[in-house]
Amino acid sequence: MLILNQSYEPISVCSTKKALLLLFLTKAEIVEDNPSGMVHTVRECYPFPSVIRLSAYLRVPFRKIELSRKNILRRDGYRCQYCGSNQSPLTVDHIIPRSRGGNDIWENLTCACVKCNNKKGNRTPDEAHMRLMSVPKKPHHVLFLKHYLGKVEETWRQYLFMD
Repeated sequence: MLILNQSYEPISVCSTKKALLLLFLTKAEIVEDNPSGMVHTVRECYPFPSVIRLSAYLRVPFRKIELSRKNILRRDGYRCQYCGSNQSPLTVDHIIPRSRGGNDIWENLTCACVKCNNKKGNRTPDEAHMRLMSVPKKPHHVLFLKHYLGKVEETWRQYLFMD
């Protein structure tokens, strides 16, 4: 179950049991139900929740995504940002080389295959006449939530900004 804040911002994913508990305690409401099932009690039948929204706004601390090789590759979809190849091994390339003052920040690191990384060498993409497929930027935590889930339910797409 996808949990939304009162402002419809995605917060996290929880089990069905936790979602039902939040609903029965009136701490949340169903935004989207799952038509594939019903929850049966002795006296009532309830729609099976897919997306729930909290009744009160929950202040969520800023979620920092660690800058790591694994997260750079994940952000770029395990594809070389110069040629589009997804063949292993993939490396992390500094767009502005460290020897020229390039920093280890999200906006300066990108996924590259070994061939393209060696071709670019100690130059900028413009100097090497190589174009980036996308401009690297710091990812939003929702991107990583989507990645961990794998296949995303269709009813969640609009809340995860995937439309």
